[in-house]
Amino acid sequence: MPAIPTLSLERILHTQGFGSRRACRQMIRDGRVRVGEAVIDNPLCELPPAELAFTVDGQHWRYRERAYVMLHKPPGFECSRAPRQHAGVLDLLPAQLRQRGVQPVGRLDVDTTGLLLLTDDGTFLHRLTSPRYALPKVYEVTTRHALTQEQLRALRLGVVLRDDPEPVSASVCEQVSGHLLRLTITQGRYHQVRRMIAAAGNRVEALARVSVGGLRLPADLPVGAWRWLGPDELARLRPASSRE
Repeated sequence: MPAIPTLSLERILHTQGFGSRRACRQMIRDGRVRVGEAVIDNPLCELPPAELAFTVDGQHWRYRERAYVMLHKPPGFECSRAPRQHAGVLDLLPAQLRQRGVQPVGRLDVDTTGLLLLTDDGTFLHRLTSPRYALPKVYEVTTRHALTQEQLRALRLGVVLRDDPEPVSASVCEQVSGHLLRLTITQGRYHQVRRMIAAAGNRVEALARVSVGGLRLPADLPVGAWRWLGPDELARLRPASSRE
């Protein structure tokens, strides 16, 4: 029977974003880390990391080899690791996630709200943002002017954006009410939804992303809050061509 892989507690904390190896070592020696009910003060204590639950300063954590989280993005935050004019979305996450290097999967405009994914898994990030997989993204768009049938037709057939000669179209374009539109796109161009609406002859007043792939923004996730993605949710993000 193969041996179960183990890591030192010091290294486990380091990989989970609790600081440098030296800082994690001191944290353990100070008695700030528990596994189960026991305080472990030996940094070199070997433990199997898979599914390991532990507490640091009374806060519960579980070992995750890679970080996959969702955030209900509020307005006024930049999707950048080096924001310039506004606060960054990473400020909404705990220090441990920032320390392990999570970054947004694609970007939402500073005033756009809704579902934002973040990860430290480069392969996962590339797959979700690659044009090859054409992952559908659904937006709810509130327009300044009442929508017309001509505008809806243009969005479905394709509009030409400034400085981009190739027309882009919505996969699905559904009018919910006079000023509310549900739009599905598979591209990821700069300010694409806002530019499409403008090219069709209207203007965006509010924009929210409600789903990516088969994953919807949960109704019970408050604005500005985050949580880990579960295995079922991760499976919904796999491109259909790669599903078994």
